[in-house]
This record gives sequence, C-alpha cells and structure tokens, in this order.
Amino acid sequence: QVQLVESGGGLVQAGGSLRLSCATSGRTFSSYAMGWFRQAPGKEREFVAAFTWSGGNPYYADSVKGRFTISRDNAKNTVYLQMNSLKPEDTAVYYCVARRSYGITRRGADYDYWGQGTQVTVSS
Repeated sequence: QVQLVESGGGLVQAGGSLRLSCATSGRTFSSYAMGWFRQAPGKEREFVAAFTWSGGNPYYADSVKGRFTISRDNAKNTVYLQMNSLKPEDTAVYYCVARRSYGITRRGADYDYWGQGTQVTVSS
C-alpha cells in the first residue's frame, strides 16, 4: 500500500518561507516521478513542481519558478518543497503526488497516488 503523507503547512506572512515534507512508504520509488500540486478555493488543481526520483532536472510551474525548490532525501524516503518569497496567491492545499513512470507530466490525472494534502495560507 503506497502512502504519501504531507506535513509542514501553516500560516505565514507574505515574503516568508515554508518547507513542506512528503513522507513516502509502501514501495521503492526509484522509478517514480514525484511532485506537488496545489488547489486554491474555487480554482482548478494546479501543477507546482515535479522530478524523477532517479535523477534529472526538476520541472516547475512558471508561477513558482525561482521561489520554490523540490528535493528529496533518499535515506528518509521523503520529498520536500521549499517555498520562499511566498505570496498570498500561493494560498492553497498542497498535495504530494507519485506516478509509476519516469515521465514528468503537468496533468494531475497522470499521477497514480495522492497524499491527503496540507494547507498553506499566506497573509498579506
């Protein structure tokens, strides 16, 4: 049973930082693509960032490029999303996702596993 458990969300002022964590379990993710999506109230789900666990360059949405960094800790089987220079428009529920493929895609429907989500709220 694959599990993705997010943590690290919270309330932060604009310009601040948060680091989200995604603890993975249930299998080896070395052949998976991993990433983050977000969904704000009243808006569609949006791709944020993704990478292939085995290596290669990560991909970012234009809206977060230069501010967010996706990374992993192989020993802890954990994926991170470091979010800097946060803006009120970054407010959303953030989801960790995994795909049983090396291919990175920006379509949520292409990801096989989703965490329960963690709320990020950025105040102005």
